[in-house]
Amino acid sequence: MRPGLLKKLGKSVSRIVAALAVILGIPAVIYLFWRPGSGEPLPPYPGNAIWIGHGWLGDDAWFARNRRNKADFRTDEKISALFSRLKANKIAVVFPHLCPARPDGKIAAWDDAQLGRFLDLAEKYGIKVIPWIGGVLEESARPDDERWRRNFIASVGELLKKHPRLAGVQINIEPLPGGNADLLRLLDELRPVVANKTLSVAAYPPPTRWHRFPDVHWRLVYINRVARHCDQLAVMMYDTAIPLEKFYVKLMTDWTHELVGAVRPTGCELLLGIPAYEDAGVGYHHPHVENISSALRGISGSDRLDRIGGIAIYCEWEMSDAKWQHWRKFIK
Repeated sequence: MRPGLLKKLGKSVSRIVAALAVILGIPAVIYLFWRPGSGEPLPPYPGNAIWIGHGWLGDDAWFARNRRNKADFRTDEKISALFSRLKANKIAVVFPHLCPARPDGKIAAWDDAQLGRFLDLAEKYGIKVIPWIGGVLEESARPDDERWRRNFIASVGELLKKHPRLAGVQINIEPLPGGNADLLRLLDELRPVVANKTLSVAAYPPPTRWHRFPDVHWRLVYINRVARHCDQLAVMMYDTAIPLEKFYVKLMTDWTHELVGAVRPTGCELLLGIPAYEDAGVGYHHPHVENISSALRGISGSDRLDRIGGIAIYCEWEMSDAKWQHWRKFIK
């Protein structure tokens, strides 16, 4: 090949490379300067909540099975330390874990003396207690089975009768595909037992192009239907598999807008669930993307903040001093 031709070819390749660099670099530059969400504090919500562990209410058998120390949970000092920390961080509601339900439908066993002690101190600190009950669909949770529902509802009635100071119960069944009519039936059958207390549901967020798994997303029409059958929706706004933080921030803003639109007309209280856990390497969650700071930055970018009942943190046992500091930047 002649030297002149080689020179021309070299210039053409250089131009192509330069053009590609510009084309590919434009999205990177846009992403660099993009500022989704907001750093502004959120309104002083009265219903900020947090999911807490099984040990706070669990029976002796749970401690034996899991080789846990009862002294970490069953003392006035430990309970007071928990409530003092939560109160200082503007948390008004706790969801203690009482899952999974037993095969016959009865909810997980609790310790009566501990639950009484827990409620005594909850009253002192002005914190509501709403146990988190349910289980894995088709394993520990069978809302399609009449006998399972009957036993489940009877055990909820027993719990609330023995401990009337409980503020209600929260139903959490996972995974639960949108459109499931059995959940609605279960909520309707629970209503007479729960009566005037809070009937809460741990709900899924709307579908998103970033995470196309219908088992863990509910369309807005179904979210609206569920909201009409309960008093409170705590929407789990995480596990999106998004690898870039700013896209998650923007999604949180969008979800906030969509959820308020779907839930507000029903009169149901809306809590927005945010992640504090560190499950790295699972694929559906990246801690450097989904975290306290990015979630709250996204929520704060919404123009519908006055229509939310509160923010719910998942979960207390993953919180650290650093994470509480991130929380306090937005929760004043």
